[in-house]
Amino acid sequence: MPALACVDAAVPPPGYAFPTTWDGSLPVPEPFSGSTPDTGLHPLLHPTSPWSTDLSASLYNVDGWGAPYFYINSAGNMSVRPHGAATLPHQQLDLMKVVKKATEPKSAGGLGLPLPLIVRFPDVLRDRLESLNAAFEFAVQANGYGSHYQGVYPVKCNQDRYIVEDLVEFGAPFRFGLEAGSKPELLLAMSCLTKGSPDAFLVCNGYKDEEYVALALISRTIGINTVIVLEQEEELDTVIETSRRVGVKPVIGLRAKLRTKHSGHFGSTSGEKGKFGLTTSQILSVVSKLRQVEMLDCLQLLHFHIGSQIPNTALLADGVSEAAQIYCELTRLGASMRVIDVGGGLGIDYDGTHSGGSDLSVGYGLDEYAATVVQAVRYVCDQKGVRHPVLCSESGRALVSHHSVLIFEAFSASQPASLELRQNLAYYLDQLTDDARADYRNLMASAVQGDYDTCNVYAEQLKKRCAEQFKDGMLGLEHLAAVDDLCELVAREIGAAKPVREYHINLSLFTSIPDLWAIGQLFPILPIHHLDQRPGVDGILLDLTCDSDGKVDRFIDGRSSLPLHELGSIEGGGYYLGMFLGGAYQEALGGLHNLFGGPSVVRVSQSDGPHCFTVTRAVPGASCADVLRAMQHEPELMFDSLKRRIEEYSLGDSKACAISHAFYSMPYLVYGTHLSGDGMVSDSEGSSGVTEEGSGYDDDDDEWDMMRCLSV
Repeated sequence: MPALACVDAAVPPPGYAFPTTWDGSLPVPEPFSGSTPDTGLHPLLHPTSPWSTDLSASLYNVDGWGAPYFYINSAGNMSVRPHGAATLPHQQLDLMKVVKKATEPKSAGGLGLPLPLIVRFPDVLRDRLESLNAAFEFAVQANGYGSHYQGVYPVKCNQDRYIVEDLVEFGAPFRFGLEAGSKPELLLAMSCLTKGSPDAFLVCNGYKDEEYVALALISRTIGINTVIVLEQEEELDTVIETSRRVGVKPVIGLRAKLRTKHSGHFGSTSGEKGKFGLTTSQILSVVSKLRQVEMLDCLQLLHFHIGSQIPNTALLADGVSEAAQIYCELTRLGASMRVIDVGGGLGIDYDGTHSGGSDLSVGYGLDEYAATVVQAVRYVCDQKGVRHPVLCSESGRALVSHHSVLIFEAFSASQPASLELRQNLAYYLDQLTDDARADYRNLMASAVQGDYDTCNVYAEQLKKRCAEQFKDGMLGLEHLAAVDDLCELVAREIGAAKPVREYHINLSLFTSIPDLWAIGQLFPILPIHHLDQRPGVDGILLDLTCDSDGKVDRFIDGRSSLPLHELGSIEGGGYYLGMFLGGAYQEALGGLHNLFGGPSVVRVSQSDGPHCFTVTRAVPGASCADVLRAMQHEPELMFDSLKRRIEEYSLGDSKACAISHAFYSMPYLVYGTHLSGDGMVSDSEGSSGVTEEGSGYDDDDDEWDMMRCLSV
């Protein structure tokens, strides 16, 4: 460890006149017999081994969380199997080709969409829906079940128009319906189901007032199979009174609070203390009141919710069995029961471990889930002599999570500090206080002996002590720097320091991955290209917001950093990363922190063309004007006031044009495009957007005439 001896002789710097007592040399350590410390490298990242796409797949556990839809192709790019396991080789979609098509300028044949970018795959959505229904159909047939399954999609998971319309279209052969939890969700569900199966359920959950109930009743008059689910006991009076006023007989369900509850984060909405649902006493009260008003035949559905991300089938079976007992009791009491709605909870294996003891994973697949529900209901109903009910589930997360991929770019990264021993390092170390010098001597002795754990203890103790003395005015800034340099030098020499790099990403976590910040939800994140090359850097991701929480420093494999490639080694464009399995909740929950709006969106379907895909819809993300309007600002008036100020200063139209351009550009950073003399992106590149079928929007839109045609 000769570098520990390479410290300049103690020479007093200007401004200090302390006596020198040290010759400036640090002890040269002898070879030690201790074991090599853990450097934090993933076992696959040892630089002597060859690299392959299979090793990347193992490193990021792509086969664990991605099957059957995502894999790494031979070119080292993330690819999509849009039809799951049934995808043929020529139908596989290279994600980098999709990104290239979406982001390249129109002059080069692209769509000119700025990043970040959400890529939707409706073929994956169809496959998820068909797989869910196939799993229940198989379980029904295999267990001799006397009824059928028809699920609903809870639109709160992602209310995007095209997602909801796709699910209604794809689900029509399966009588697949929708679930709403608010008046606007009810309105969109009513509208979409006019094009769906007439037998599909429209399940109305959430808090209800008279207007909500009236809308639900009106929907029954136009041929929609609507069920009003009582979440609170007092809602029954509203339903009865409104149905009499409107003149429509309701179909009523009720949500039961089960005793069954799972202990994870998502189990907080279940059990006796859950936010929604009726206790056993309240259920009996509802039955009694319906009997009194001669409407007990309206009660036809039982709903319950164990919690999202049910981790294992044992818990699922316990909850379904309890609910089936309540269902049979309601039948005994005279209700015209015909449906059990098992709610949500069908989970996603975010980390690919297939574990039943984590919020990030589940220990079952679609087939096991369906079989568990069917068997539990069948067993209880057969015991009680009750006809098998129609089975319904509200499986939103499991349907939409896989079909959406968030793409973003890392535009810069921190560089590892090149540790150059500053002049007078030995001098400043010698001027430390007695207790700090004692820590220093202990640190060096531990380094010589190869005692890494003790080394770390003394290094932290030395830095902490000197920081406190600096606050008290006992040390200068140069002393602090000398201590930091020494500790870093020792750490590197003993092999304990592997600096984690900070990669800056063109994204707002608060807008695009809000669950990561809000509840600590983790998603698979990895580079979408160069996966045939060894990643040589451990990094964390920092977003664009001015918020210290805007970072990703926890990842699905339990690590606090992500294996990444050196930005300097990337040839032919930017460095793109993808967040996978994020199709549920993230877009609806995203905020406008720092006024960063939503990403651009493309909808990509598999086709038989030369690139194997067709972009059927492309929309640019929210502009600066859009997000300003969301906060009650008026961009037109803002521009007008700025234009007048520019005219007062006689700056010319070019400055006003630059400001105008900023209003209709996305808030995110723009790289690799031509900049005008005002430092703004030119109109020909980087600012154009696309609407349906790849058609560009008109830069002369009436709304912006005043702001863009400034020479008039």
